[in-house]
Amino acid sequence: MIKKIALAAALLGIILYSLNGMKPDSGAYLAQLHKSRSEKNQSFRQSTNSPLSAEQKARFDSLKYYPAELSLVIDAAISRNSRPDTVLIQMSDNQAEKYLKWGQAKFTIANKSQQLGIYLKATGTDSTLFIPFTDLTNGHETYGGGRYLDAPLPEPEATEIKLDFNQAYNPYCAYNNEYSCPVPPAENRLQVAIPAGEKSFHD
Repeated sequence: MIKKIALAAALLGIILYSLNGMKPDSGAYLAQLHKSRSEKNQSFRQSTNSPLSAEQKARFDSLKYYPAELSLVIDAAISRNSRPDTVLIQMSDNQAEKYLKWGQAKFTIANKSQQLGIYLKATGTDSTLFIPFTDLTNGHETYGGGRYLDAPLPEPEATEIKLDFNQAYNPYCAYNNEYSCPVPPAENRLQVAIPAGEKSFHD
């Protein structure tokens, strides 16, 4: 009887594993995500580069996150701009910074086609692509000004880019009004909710 129960439980686990679309390396992914979040919390508490004031640090425990959602790790189709245009992205202090419009990412969420503009610092000092965005969680569960994603530069022949929304993070403006942060441009305002990544920050 015990063996039958154990077998039934194992079969149920396999079924749930399949239904959830879990990848074989999901355990390693979740462990790495947890480690990354723990390290960020430690940095916010201790680093001199933390956006938190000394008073905030004294009260700080942890940033708030959605539980990891593997379905929001998306392989998006990319279209590159052969000659990236220099564009100005508005900053939260009404200034503007120069970025290169690297291309676009196209993907589907909740059966809706979406696209996001992909940017690169015009200074050429960044080794990662910058994807600022807003979604329908902003102002409710997440920071009202939107969130950011970073992504490694794909290989020249790559046709897809991985958008890991579990890695979505708040701009420093979400923690401290003394910072000036890029405002997600109109083309990057998603009309769906992205319940993944960092939530609103509360003192």
